[in-house]
Amino acid sequence: MIPRHLFEAEHDLFRESVRRFIETEAMPHHEQWEKDGMVSRDVWLKAGEQGFLAPTVPEAYGGFAADFRYNTIVNEEVCRAGASGLGWSLHSDIAVPYIVRYGNEEQKQRYLPACVSGECVTAIAMTEPGAGSDLQGIKTTATRDGDHYILNGSKTFITNGQMSDLVIVVAKTDPKAGAKGTSLFLVEAAWEGFDKGKNLEKLGLKAQDTSELFFDNVRVPKENLLGEEGQGFVYLMQDLPQERLSVASAAVAGSQSILQQTIEYVKDRQAFGKPIAGFQNTQFKLAELSAEVSSAEVFHDRCLELHLDGKLDATTAAKIKLLSTDLQCRVVDECLQLHGGYGYMWEYPVARAYADARIMRIYAGTNEIMKLIISREIMK
Repeated sequence: MIPRHLFEAEHDLFRESVRRFIETEAMPHHEQWEKDGMVSRDVWLKAGEQGFLAPTVPEAYGGFAADFRYNTIVNEEVCRAGASGLGWSLHSDIAVPYIVRYGNEEQKQRYLPACVSGECVTAIAMTEPGAGSDLQGIKTTATRDGDHYILNGSKTFITNGQMSDLVIVVAKTDPKAGAKGTSLFLVEAAWEGFDKGKNLEKLGLKAQDTSELFFDNVRVPKENLLGEEGQGFVYLMQDLPQERLSVASAAVAGSQSILQQTIEYVKDRQAFGKPIAGFQNTQFKLAELSAEVSSAEVFHDRCLELHLDGKLDATTAAKIKLLSTDLQCRVVDECLQLHGGYGYMWEYPVARAYADARIMRIYAGTNEIMKLIISREIMK
């Protein structure tokens, strides 16, 4: 393996604690969670006690002001274990950072400590039935009414949707103003008019709750406007590089995990009187995948380094998201093939990985959108 110079001894200790936690507190229950369609509240609370949730939150609000390497470690270990039901990356890498970055002092004091402890599970509601990657095309509205906004609309494919206590909702405060008419709101799940639809049945990520959300004249106090009115689209664009880096972290770690498991499998599995590993086709396939995964890890770590320095731009983030998720899908497909018929059985991790990986090319903007972002930059 190529040494990862960004990670030091303290990160190794943190990684080991995360790994042990997942092995003891998550994996023994994951099969049941798949049947339930969501993980337990208990695992969120236990993760909060260990400091695994939203580690970048400032100490004043209950966090320990870590940098994004700690988020990356949690993300990587969750994906290496195949604990795909844990929606921690959405919470820690995407939703909570919006509150840290754009929330006012009162909002931070009210919500962040519970986000760190696991008592408050967050979600972010962008996608709508008629608007996927096209954030400017959303139809959900928030109309000012005295000291409140009246929220109406619906969202779909919302990670942590069933378990969420607090949802960052993207809505139009001025439907005629295009992107400049978009705002963000902190919406509590207990408010009247906020209904959670069914827990959606998906191809993969069986243990992760993913929901429809409905807003019927929900009265949102004006104090729950996140940041400035009309700046929501700007905020979303500013934070997308971190979201795409988070997806890439999961993709690279997932690729590494399944590749290593497959290497061990082919050493044991016999065909035609010898291990599958003895065939040149197996050796060459795995050699190619190993080289590509190593390259992806190096590029990922460079992007992480840029992000730590505040220099990860939208185009570079799009490149790592595109390359790493395309690679992950190719890796799991080739590894499943090397497992033969057993690879198609749900009890084998490669089958779960195959189903789970497909969403990665859609998350955080489809890979077609990534190509569009990259092409715009190189064609200037």
